[in-house]
Amino acid sequence: MRLPSLVPGLFLQRDNRFRATVIVEGTQHHAHVPTSGRMTELLVPGREIWLSPQDRPGRKTPYDLVLVEHEGGLVSIDARLPNALMAEHLGEVGWQGRPLRGLTREVALGASRIDMLLEDSAGVVWLEIKSVTLVVKGLALFPDAPTTRGTRHLEELIAVAQRGERAAAAFVAQRADARRFGPHVAADPAFATTLARAQQAGVTLHAYACDVSRQEIRIARRIPVDPLLLSAPTTAR
Repeated sequence: MRLPSLVPGLFLQRDNRFRATVIVEGTQHHAHVPTSGRMTELLVPGREIWLSPQDRPGRKTPYDLVLVEHEGGLVSIDARLPNALMAEHLGEVGWQGRPLRGLTREVALGASRIDMLLEDSAGVVWLEIKSVTLVVKGLALFPDAPTTRGTRHLEELIAVAQRGERAAAAFVAQRADARRFGPHVAADPAFATTLARAQQAGVTLHAYACDVSRQEIRIARRIPVDPLLLSAPTTAR
């Protein structure tokens, strides 16, 4: 996926969940933070960032915060991107080796809306997609803050699997240094326990790492889901 033209800046502080103060060309501005994740390891005062200028009528902030420089690489923090990245990836490789016959976004399921309903030669697949920004020593972790919404989505997928339909959850690490994935038990033990139950119920779990540059981000490779973290979700490892 091509990224819009970006301008460099420095991160100064996070004002609230969705707004930050940044410095562009020596002047302070406000920028929209397109995720509710905490990202305390990324959003550090003085950190180099890349922003997308915005001039739409009614905008309260002149920039979107898009990329953060971290340990010699770039991390995409836009939680809106993984769905589009996954759609692009599925269009190229299909679903588990099968070409897609259909892809519908934002489909009602129970009390939720699930990100995608896929169709291939074997039928339909309910797919929920999560954005991952936290990586510790190669281990991609989700979530980085409690997510009752994420847990509810897993419960909906469990119900789908229990009635014999295919259900899946995909975790997209928007950075290149992720080598495996597991639930972030310390951040949300309820989500970790529910993820383990989901796998036991037949929900398939998928995780991916991305290649990220200032021009483009794309899903580059699938990474394994750590079975130890799922079999005994008591502490983050």
